[in-house]
Amino acid sequence: MELRQMRYLVAIADEGNIGRAATLLYVSQPALSYALKSLEKEFGVRLFERHAGGVIETAAGRDIVAEARRLLDQADRVTAAAERHLRGRTGVLRVGFEASGAGELTTRARAEFARRHPGVRVEPKRFDWGEEATALRDGRVDVAFVWLPNDLTGLYAEIVHREPRVVGLPSGHSLAGRDGVSVLDVNDEPLMWTERAPRVWVDWWAVNPRPDGSTPRWGPTNNNVEEMLEQVAEGAAVCFAPLSMARYYARPDLSWVLLTDVEPLQVALAWVDGSGNPLVRGFAQVVRELAADDR
Repeated sequence: MELRQMRYLVAIADEGNIGRAATLLYVSQPALSYALKSLEKEFGVRLFERHAGGVIETAAGRDIVAEARRLLDQADRVTAAAERHLRGRTGVLRVGFEASGAGELTTRARAEFARRHPGVRVEPKRFDWGEEATALRDGRVDVAFVWLPNDLTGLYAEIVHREPRVVGLPSGHSLAGRDGVSVLDVNDEPLMWTERAPRVWVDWWAVNPRPDGSTPRWGPTNNNVEEMLEQVAEGAAVCFAPLSMARYYARPDLSWVLLTDVEPLQVALAWVDGSGNPLVRGFAQVVRELAADDR
């Protein structure tokens, strides 16, 4: 087995279609199909069942793909460890964030830090659905804007940003264009969610349970922001997001409406507890100053 083959399996599982996976991986579809058949022959089990719309994992495939994901995560950690030593960590600061991060504070902080430290390269690293805290513990980033709730085990964190939440709707929706709606106004709408994040994270974003004790009507799942917004735009479901996403992900086929009766998103600036990296301390000071000016 090779890591390349494991990436093939994960891409096929994520896309549910060999053709789309091949495009994502920049390989030809015949080559990817051949690689899959070779792996199935090597393992002695069928990993995917073929159907008219693509493929779906078999029971064996689900187990093997899950292990492949863990293997790839470990490989990323190995690479991150090597990169830390290669670059010496003195001239690079890797800043993690999710989707719109902490809104404009994210971009302003990177720019101001770069101005104060002209010899340091600031590398933004984007993650999906709660992964930024794990990336800190794994060493893939040095500091991160973490959407709460999240598992902050082993991390130092301080809240630096708050913002209201909105509901994303297809532009032709009956609620589109309103100044604000209650979360109960969308109780009957299927809601986008993800299997990639911990359940507590999913439930907080879904407002589960709702103020009246009801549960959301669960809609399609997604693996990242782009997939989520595509499905909302086509009318398959609605989504909940921070207000900054309405600005950072504005598009004509989407409408964003303020949720008037849910708690706001809180964003923490976090890094590994006890980190002695002076660049992290410098970045944190910049964020504190800018956040104070915003209050």
